[in-house]
Amino acid sequence: MDMLLNPLNRRHRLRHDIAVVPGAFPLVGHLPAVVCDLPCLLRRAERTLGSHFWLDFGPAGHLMTSLDPDVLALLRHKDVSSALIEDIAPELFGGTLVAQDGIAHRQARDAIQVSLLPKGLTQAGIGELFAPVIRARVQRWRDHGDVIILRETGDLMLKLIFSLMGIPAQDLPGWRRKYRQLLRLIVAPPVDLPGLPLRRGRAARDWIDARLREFVRAAREHASRTGLINDMVSAFDRSDNALSDDVLVANIRLLLLGGHETTASTMAWMVIELARQPGLWDTLVEEAQRVGAVPTRHADLAQCPVAEALFRETLRVHPATPLLVRRAVRDLQLGQRRIPAGTDLCVPLLHFSTSALLHEAPDQFRLARWLQRTEPIGSMDMLQFGTGPHVCVGYHLAWLELVQFCIALALTMHEAGVRPRLLSDAEKGRRYYPTAHPSMTIRIGFS
Repeated sequence: MDMLLNPLNRRHRLRHDIAVVPGAFPLVGHLPAVVCDLPCLLRRAERTLGSHFWLDFGPAGHLMTSLDPDVLALLRHKDVSSALIEDIAPELFGGTLVAQDGIAHRQARDAIQVSLLPKGLTQAGIGELFAPVIRARVQRWRDHGDVIILRETGDLMLKLIFSLMGIPAQDLPGWRRKYRQLLRLIVAPPVDLPGLPLRRGRAARDWIDARLREFVRAAREHASRTGLINDMVSAFDRSDNALSDDVLVANIRLLLLGGHETTASTMAWMVIELARQPGLWDTLVEEAQRVGAVPTRHADLAQCPVAEALFRETLRVHPATPLLVRRAVRDLQLGQRRIPAGTDLCVPLLHFSTSALLHEAPDQFRLARWLQRTEPIGSMDMLQFGTGPHVCVGYHLAWLELVQFCIALALTMHEAGVRPRLLSDAEKGRRYYPTAHPSMTIRIGFS
């Protein structure tokens, strides 16, 4: 951790009577530590400064970070705004529902979410569409013998989300490369020169948006075609206050990003956990053999409690969205602290996902906490897949995809008499921001 903090900036400072974490660098602030070792940074700050402190996110500015569990309630509070998300990365989030509040947010969400709820997914036959694609991919892994897992799960998820959207699955590696460049806009220094992240990110956004506009135009010309883009175009065009194509394209771009980036990370971590816990793999195989086939409807998922628990526990231990941000619109009270209006807030979901205040034995990977759970899954259990409980529009889709994947993986590998084995250090090279994921180099063998 010491190597990730600035040794020349160790003096203690206050900002609105709250301590600033020492060790920020010029321009990039605490981003090296946030990106490479966020858990250690949060533990150190809590140990030395308490539950409230400022972190410097470089181009995104200073965010007042709270480890008080009461901060989770602010995510539903009418006096906090999501507009900060757009301010941090306007080229990425401008015009999207995650950066909007009130009527604008509801309009965009309503035009998207119907197709992504269990009823809509079942009526559209999405499970039947996905099952053979997932089986074919894991069969290829089995035949190959070993894979770079995050690269493979990323390509698989992009192929699935493209098929859902009704987009031809051409040049998937090219799309993934553009989205990786696009994500860097969140941490890009405000220097617009050739070859630097800001210029490359903007070029990637323009490349993606140009192709999405072609798909939108084709959807209007061929209204009878199926696919989420056709459904979204139709819903946007029918809305009471017609939304512009800029808003439509921005939200499709966001769905493509969220639909493959966060889900691919969770899928990769699931395989890693199965590889390093042989007993967990045996339990999943037993369930898959009992079920006998990849489920295709949400109604079938109840037959796969182990696969569901694996998905939920992986998401808890390895949250795909480790940090949420909000802006206080009015003065707020947080524990013993008064938060002035205009304060930019950071809610570290990673901390709460593994907090002893919220979970028994939080450092242990335990399916039992879900298998023995009696209360229904609530919106607070979905936080790690979105930017707050009110915009997790893709949660049910990810739930279906990842349970399907678990069963397909177990059936395919068990038929060949092989199991996943970890060929790399799972903790080395992992990243926590702007999205969390394991190292891009981790290999999984099947033998």
